[in-house]
Amino acid sequence: MKTTILIHCPDQAGIIATVTSFISKNEGNIVYLDQHVDKPANVFFMRTVVEFEEHFSHLDHFKSLFQKELATAYNMKWSLHTDDKLPKMVIFVSKYKHCLYDLLSRYRSGELAVEIPFILSNHNDLKQIADQFNIPFYHIPFNKENRLEAEKKQLALLEKYEADFIVLARYMQIVSGTLINRYPNKIINIHHSFLPAFAGAKPYHAAFKRGVKIIGATSHYVTEELDAGPIIEQDVTTVTHSHSIKDFIAKGRDLEKIVLSRGVMLHIARKTMVYNNKTVIFS
Repeated sequence: MKTTILIHCPDQAGIIATVTSFISKNEGNIVYLDQHVDKPANVFFMRTVVEFEEHFSHLDHFKSLFQKELATAYNMKWSLHTDDKLPKMVIFVSKYKHCLYDLLSRYRSGELAVEIPFILSNHNDLKQIADQFNIPFYHIPFNKENRLEAEKKQLALLEKYEADFIVLARYMQIVSGTLINRYPNKIINIHHSFLPAFAGAKPYHAAFKRGVKIIGATSHYVTEELDAGPIIEQDVTTVTHSHSIKDFIAKGRDLEKIVLSRGVMLHIARKTMVYNNKTVIFS
């Protein structure tokens, strides 16, 4: 059984030696270890992948001992994740389908090691795509008048299917604080990298008018401050005066789906750690 342990705590000498020694003494074999120290904040981060023998059945005891002997002493915030159960990823989408198709294609090909219990949308337009991939589709209209009732329905579905995290694949609605607090650092969004310089409904049109030379996309965790959450992944591509607005949009959509899928894969692999509205991304 492969297990990933994520740790962050105040930096001090001896943390790595203490953790690796503890794992070795408790029947674990370390197959990966990476660490980072934020020197200005004096915070230590560590990601460790451990393999236990197939007969190992003392994980609860391991966790209890880890908390008692290490976490308390070093004031650690830590989590442990086993690979014997696929995380459940729910997709929220509106009318744009490029990110949805990309995620579902990667899911079907085995690139995304997840379960997708359902797809949710505030429109019915993309139901046929969910049907094509044999995934349940739920239509929950969302507007100012029904916002609270719609949020209750969303939460009920997420709880019913025991969702682990949510991906906003161009879901064109603001996610409520209630949902964000229920899934902290577990809601991933994608947007064009022009924000805040080119905010609004038509960022590529605005960028075109300014004659920009690069366009980009950013995947990030959702916080209550709109489009200001911890960044997971970014990328850019060049454009020139010879490109039309349609070219901008096409290039931007290619980036959006690639950057979103990268962000999702990093999250699934437990390679992201959030601290002070920033992320540490392990290799």
